[in-house]
Amino acid sequence: MFHIVLYQPEIPPNTGNVVRLAANAGCILHLVEPLGFDISDRAVRRAGLDYAEFTQVRVHRDWSSCRKALQGRRMFALTTKGHANVFATKFSAGDVFVFGPESRGLPAQTLEDIGAGNNLRLPMMPNCRSLNLSNAVAVTVYEAWRQVGFEKGV
Repeated sequence: MFHIVLYQPEIPPNTGNVVRLAANAGCILHLVEPLGFDISDRAVRRAGLDYAEFTQVRVHRDWSSCRKALQGRRMFALTTKGHANVFATKFSAGDVFVFGPESRGLPAQTLEDIGAGNNLRLPMMPNCRSLNLSNAVAVTVYEAWRQVGFEKGV
């Protein structure tokens, strides 16, 4: 289905929520180190790591190794710096969605690696900074999954 990448996530409950989302939407979750917490952190487990048995969670030592593991797949960066609207973008099964750390977003080099044309933005009201990470992931993944007809969903 789809791949979700959390680049250097910082808040355990957000990551736990995304684990749970990945399981429920049939996605593979990729975590790029360094993580802002220990993967066995109680807050991660409580929020969703008990769902890890229903999905694949892969940990990569850095962005380069993550990118290499996902080579050949179309990547999209979700960023407040993006100009293309998520809801105006046509997604396909196998696409990769990359999200940055909660406090600072994706670094410029990562956005450049993915390409300006694939830097997407979720619509928001003026003067708002950003959505919560796990909410942004959920909105994006469910829009992409909707576009492919909720493939394999019940």
